[in-house]
Amino acid sequence: MPRERLRLLKFLTVFGMGGTERQAVALGRALAPSRFALHIACLRRWGHLLGEIEALGVPLAEYGIDRLYGPRTLRAQVRFASDLRRDRIQVVHTYNFYPTVFAVPVAKLIGVPAVVSIRDTGVYLSSWQRRVQRLVCRLADRIVANAEAVRQWLVTDGYDPRKIAVIRNGVDLSAFGVSRCDGRVRQELGLRAGVPVVTVLSRLKPLKGLEDFVDAAALVAQRVRHARFLIVGDGHLVKDGGVVPDLLYREALEGHARRLGLDGRITFAGFRLDIPEVLSEATVSVLPSLSEGLSNVLLESMAAGVPVVATRVGGNPEVVVDGGTGLLVPPRDPAALARAICRVLEDAELAASFGRAGQRRIAEHFSLERMVTETEQLYLNVQEGASWAGSPRRIP
Repeated sequence: MPRERLRLLKFLTVFGMGGTERQAVALGRALAPSRFALHIACLRRWGHLLGEIEALGVPLAEYGIDRLYGPRTLRAQVRFASDLRRDRIQVVHTYNFYPTVFAVPVAKLIGVPAVVSIRDTGVYLSSWQRRVQRLVCRLADRIVANAEAVRQWLVTDGYDPRKIAVIRNGVDLSAFGVSRCDGRVRQELGLRAGVPVVTVLSRLKPLKGLEDFVDAAALVAQRVRHARFLIVGDGHLVKDGGVVPDLLYREALEGHARRLGLDGRITFAGFRLDIPEVLSEATVSVLPSLSEGLSNVLLESMAAGVPVVATRVGGNPEVVVDGGTGLLVPPRDPAALARAICRVLEDAELAASFGRAGQRRIAEHFSLERMVTETEQLYLNVQEGASWAGSPRRIP
């Protein structure tokens, strides 16, 4: 007899263009439909990736709440429990703090196994949120970290190491394997042909180290006078029950760049979906974050053959071989960041070597196929009540 498909529900906050959401979409698209019946839930039916979620053609439920307590939230949790029973969900997989606190206690109360993804080292959480998350995760059957650095932080913070599985992010290599340098992106962004472009792909948040990048850009501009700088991404805030752009932070960054004399040298491109095309025009990709789990930006940049400069935080050293596939620098050090960027810009042979080695590393260790296989097996183990069988796979 054919095996019945596992009924899986994945629960996110919103569908913004962040790394968590992009990985969830990629995984949802790649899960074997013959083995998994996918359902998706969210707290807000919003975000740049909502269209891709809807295109999956799977059931999508919204549980619109403003806070994690109160009558409205309780009613939403009662509805969630009813939906789980109706759809005979067998595994619930939550991403990040709010879906985890909302959904995991309900799932466990009615006997549904729960998997929690934690994709950073807690810097986005207040002290009380960390305590609540740690308490709720005691109910979870498995906790998925996307980097060894995240696993180590969880263990240090008091999580049960026997429950933690490390499944690193994966990237679809086919999306980045073909050069798309047709000049369209440069023309749209006002960048002259031939000038080196130092690119940051990031949500606009203080923890992404963007002020440090702007400071470093001012130093690079003094040494490599024809270099241009590009920041791609936006930010958003939850306000009055809705999601709105975070214009104040972008305006602050733009003002900071003007004060440093970068007018005409730096472009704030806002949100874009054509990341492979943007990367095809990048001379170097920079990740100046103050904290990271395992960065999709690094994976995608390296898959595209772009040399990278990143801060030595979180899972970045698990991706970047310092001096082999890119350069790592201390966080909050614009001078070190500028020196590393200049080193890549001024040595074309080194930059090309980093690009080739980065592509090989992604293909060998960070493919989408590897991530999907490991995650599918995790779901099946959880549903069957099997324990996590191994330690994290070591990557050289």
